[in-house]
Amino acid sequence: MDRTNEAVTRQIVAMGGDVFEIGLYKPEGAGNSEPPMIPRTWDMPAVLKAIPWLRLQNRNGRNIYIRPRGEHNLSLIDDLTAASIERMKAEGFHPALVVETSPGNFQAWLKHSRRLSKELGTAAARALAQEFEGDLGAADWRHFGRLAGFTNRKEKYKADGLFPFVMLRQANGLPYPEAGRFIAQIEQQVDRDRRESERRRAGIPRGSPSGVLRSIDSFRANPAYAGDGTRIDLAYAIYALAHGVPDAQIDDAIRSRDLTHKGNEKRQAEYVERTLRKAATIVDRGSRALGR
Repeated sequence: MDRTNEAVTRQIVAMGGDVFEIGLYKPEGAGNSEPPMIPRTWDMPAVLKAIPWLRLQNRNGRNIYIRPRGEHNLSLIDDLTAASIERMKAEGFHPALVVETSPGNFQAWLKHSRRLSKELGTAAARALAQEFEGDLGAADWRHFGRLAGFTNRKEKYKADGLFPFVMLRQANGLPYPEAGRFIAQIEQQVDRDRRESERRRAGIPRGSPSGVLRSIDSFRANPAYAGDGTRIDLAYAIYALAHGVPDAQIDDAIRSRDLTHKGNEKRQAEYVERTLRKAATIVDRGSRALGR
């Protein structure tokens, strides 16, 4: 019991966070009155208090899993070899914790420097799994990982009548050195993918020049805006951002009309910046509403 308490405590501390989801999975439970998955949502003291019950459930055939509740700053890479773990360290992707789920098979949790959205978390997990030859099927923002200190109840790992223990091999709980650079790259890729999706929805072929899009002059000529320059600028900025037009090009388009009534050059620049920022917020809100 003491060794289980130690392993669970070290893993939870290394993961960080306040609340965790615990999953007790037993596939044989399907088809009878016993549910295949028993979910629990607990803070760290509650998890530690429940260890005797978790051990009982584990002896009765349930595998014990854990993940943070809600959006978080971790990525799980599953089904790794020892060589993959060493390559991660050599390339600046030191895991915050490593769990040996069965002999020679590992899960690594990487800690990012900040909490990631669901979209960004899934993209990061998939990129890491692909780079270090992990399981792409387990690469998403909220996948369960095994909780150390309990046995892996999969029959294929049973040897001499015994199931192997899930072992905590490393647990420093630190963000990896490449976190800032890596997440910046993932954010750029997610943004490119989102804009390309908008272009496809608009029926614009991939790689088409922005010249095939509507110009700001077409918005100025539209009677629906009644010549209101501010409304026209915002409507064009929303349209252009959604179709992948660079910010600098949108800036030039807005400035193609006389903005001296906005004040000096600094105030004109602030107006254009506010318009772009508001347009970006509206485009992002629309993308999230559509589930992208």
